[in-house]
Amino acid sequence: MDTYLNHIDYGENVEVVVCTEDCQVLKLRDETGEGMMTTHLVFPGVFLMYNDFHLSQCYSGFQTDVEMLAIDHCREGRIQHEVVKDAYGYLEPGNLRVDSRKQHTGQFYLPLNHYHCVGVSFQIEVAAKALPEQMRDFSVDLYALRDKYCGGDHHQYIIPSDPAIEHIFSELYHVPSKIRKDYFKIKVLELLLYLDALELPEHREDRPYFYKGQVEKIKAIQAFLTENPAANYTVEELAERFDIALTPLKSCFKSVYGSPIFTYMRDYRMNLAASLLRKNTSLSVSEISGQVGYDSPSKFAAAFRQVMGKTPLEYRKSL
Repeated sequence: MDTYLNHIDYGENVEVVVCTEDCQVLKLRDETGEGMMTTHLVFPGVFLMYNDFHLSQCYSGFQTDVEMLAIDHCREGRIQHEVVKDAYGYLEPGNLRVDSRKQHTGQFYLPLNHYHCVGVSFQIEVAAKALPEQMRDFSVDLYALRDKYCGGDHHQYIIPSDPAIEHIFSELYHVPSKIRKDYFKIKVLELLLYLDALELPEHREDRPYFYKGQVEKIKAIQAFLTENPAANYTVEELAERFDIALTPLKSCFKSVYGSPIFTYMRDYRMNLAASLLRKNTSLSVSEISGQVGYDSPSKFAAAFRQVMGKTPLEYRKSL
């Protein structure tokens, strides 16, 4: 693998599983789970990485002494990042993050307990020389691109979901192995051209972020609700119990967990019900309905079908 990787310290919780001339597989371990990072060498100084994490939090010990530009596309899940000290934002499905990797050390949280993304990273000094050699007259300037998205006091820029971004990245999740190497090259160049051509707002608009105290209350609310799935609370009751105003409660919960409180809890309850249907065959559908907070079995069945695609009885029979 390219010597650039010798300039990276991933931390003590990351181990190398596989390392070949053009591919490296890393495993990250945390007491809450683990993550796999598979890195492919595309051009000198240019790497494409598939990240698959199944954990609720992890510490990143990432450090490097070279100038970098990293581009991350979130496919599933979401990840919390610190925007400014003690204030957090969330990368969600479809988002594209352009990052200098200057603030990539510290604790990261995955509110949905999983996060899947494809990333492209550049060791700028090496890649800036290699790309024009690989493709004559290639016009994208990596230094200018870094300054465009990560200049001044900003170390990252988040681009919302867009059909053009989806087109570039969706095809990277299903690449036949025999064309992988050349296909990665095409996609990296396509991504660079897209970012170079994208016109940014004249006045940078920072995405919504939430302060540590708000986020801690929202996480406490989520824990309270999931520990008591049979109980039903209004947002007003939750706001009073946890001493948080209604508007930040609603907006912060949706940012952290990706959906409004009642949608999140409906999905949580239906997944819990599915687990009970599988593991506790002695329980009737009506009993399970009550355990997940539904007094009416018919309303429970309708909600279950909406989330799981089958009625509870159909689901149990299909096992």
